Amino acid sequence: MKRPEEDAAIVPAKRARTELEEVSGSDGKQIRHFNGVRRTSSLESPTMLLSGHAGAIYTMKFHPRGDVIASGSFDKDIFLWRVTGPCENFMVLKGHRNGVLDVHWMLDGGQIVSASPDKTVRAWDADTGRQIKKMAEHSSFVNACCPVKKGPPLLVSGSDDGTAKLWDLRRRGCIQTLPDKYQVTAVGFSEAADKVFSGGIDNEVKVWDLRKNEVVMHLQGHLDTITGMELSPDGSFLLTNSMDSTLKIWDLRPYAPQNRCVKTFTGHVHTVEQNLLKCSWSPDGNRVTAGSGDRMVYIWDTSSRRILYKLPGHTGSVNESVFHPTQPIIGSCSSDKQIYLGEIEP
Repeated sequence: MKRPEEDAAIVPAKRARTELEEVSGSDGKQIRHFNGVRRTSSLESPTMLLSGHAGAIYTMKFHPRGDVIASGSFDKDIFLWRVTGPCENFMVLKGHRNGVLDVHWMLDGGQIVSASPDKTVRAWDADTGRQIKKMAEHSSFVNACCPVKKGPPLLVSGSDDGTAKLWDLRRRGCIQTLPDKYQVTAVGFSEAADKVFSGGIDNEVKVWDLRKNEVVMHLQGHLDTITGMELSPDGSFLLTNSMDSTLKIWDLRPYAPQNRCVKTFTGHVHTVEQNLLKCSWSPDGNRVTAGSGDRMVYIWDTSSRRILYKLPGHTGSVNESVFHPTQPIIGSCSSDKQIYLGEIEP
């Protein structure tokens, strides 16, 4: 009998297309410019195109240090890309039997977790590319997963089988199951990891108390399926994306008003593809971003709710866009099988 680890393989890499222009300053030093515009990041070019996936790319995340990207695709593979230089793809993780819908780095960046319609959640060693754990207790598609922000190596997964499941990478099997009546399409953890958020096709976000194993709050206001969610950097707010073509921010603080929806953002669209479009916060919490079925990347200011950027380039639905953890860089992945990295203003 094969061990689960033997399902995984590492495949040689491909490279990204780049452009680079440098000019000499009056003191003779090289200053990074592009068409006369001073650069704001360490990217080799203001816009980098990463290509190599053989299918639609559904998810991407920056390593906590910001030097590597993990991306998951319909082609069943997870690619690791360098953010420096030509952004080469230096490793491919193979093992999933269906597309990869969600990927995340664990807290220390040493491991990657992924979710797939093959009914599994898997954990990978980010240094060697080897599969280290296969979690196969869901009975239908696994749409999303999310690790804790701090503490023990826990993660939660959400599935079409109507459950969210809690996993500890140090233990065998699921350690807790949170049952729902409907498919779960997005999940998240609270800052203290004592609560789990789940959203699905019933259009609401449920807040689960893990000690009581019950729902203690219903966040209602979306009019269609929840497709993505992320906790704010300070842990006080939850950002959600929905097929009703809105982003919402919910106040999670203990004494918040009963109507916890404090901001709604519009502009991006969900199309007939009905992809699970995700959403993300900037590291300082001042901006939020989401992909769109109209092939654009949207970035909003959280205070004014104004659209700051509407970035073109992709030729297919933008399924996820994420901020770099330390530099003014936005990354996006699309059904066009490509990833863009682009500079934005600090």
